[in-house]
Amino acid sequence: METARETTFRNPILASGADPWMYRHTDGNYYFMVTAGNRLELFKSRSMNRIAEGERKVVWLPPASGMNSKNLWAPEIHYLKGKWYIYFTANDGGGDDTRRIYVLENESDDPLDGQWIERGAVNTEFAGLDGSVLEHQGKLIFMYAGYGHYPLYGSAIYAAEMGDPWTLKGKNVLLTKPEYEWEQQGGMAINEGPCFLKRFGKVFLIYSASTCWSDDYALGMLSAPEHSDLLNPSSWSKSETPVFRKSVKNGIFGPGHNSFTVSPDGTEDWIVYHAIPESGGGSEKRSTHIQKFGWSEEGEPDFGVPASLDTDLPVASGDE
Repeated sequence: METARETTFRNPILASGADPWMYRHTDGNYYFMVTAGNRLELFKSRSMNRIAEGERKVVWLPPASGMNSKNLWAPEIHYLKGKWYIYFTANDGGGDDTRRIYVLENESDDPLDGQWIERGAVNTEFAGLDGSVLEHQGKLIFMYAGYGHYPLYGSAIYAAEMGDPWTLKGKNVLLTKPEYEWEQQGGMAINEGPCFLKRFGKVFLIYSASTCWSDDYALGMLSAPEHSDLLNPSSWSKSETPVFRKSVKNGIFGPGHNSFTVSPDGTEDWIVYHAIPESGGGSEKRSTHIQKFGWSEEGEPDFGVPASLDTDLPVASGDE
């Protein structure tokens, strides 16, 4: 007898999962990665909320020593120009000034198959972390959290045009730095974890602010007209307040370092983020959460508030 499919779920979808990246490909599968520290592990599933139960594979292990041997953070999988790429942060175990973003490439149709080839470190102007790529108007734009003005602040978001998926060919341009009080919580001033939305003739750059171990880790937002020069800082407008932050009432703290995806039928937008289930829980207790979000009358994303752990959320539309 066939078991009825559940129609609701509860967060978290992964009990231990920081810096979650979820991407729905044209093959109908969701591909998912989180920070594991000592490996790059890739998840594959037809379902968002059940992705932890799906197929999973360690696709890359670091060398025993060297510049990319330690602290593998914030992996992202992208499909660019007909190939798969994974961008991840790593260093040699030293300080922040040794962090770089590294790139792997895979020509296989299925990223759990084939061979991942190392393409080295992206030639960023500054040491940094949290590299991501925006495909826009025929160009690849790389954005990352760089340590270009340390110790004035911990990190800021820089952007540059790419000549290929692992090489920058343009100047590193500063787009946002931590300037508001809510961007400087937890002992450091930080902007990090850039990711993107495109809708209603605009490009939205969503980033994380303050320290990831702080209750007050939150999401900020920049927006720019779709046809503007995204490498020109004056094209962007910055929100003066967070667009997604903790909910003391719901018992969810430090929501951030997110990605975006869509429901299986493409009709719903979803945010994927990590959060801490108790005040003062710190970065060790970050888990992966997902929830549907909407849009305001002004055409801006409305993420609402983080759902509590005892809230039954409807599964994504078209979930199998």
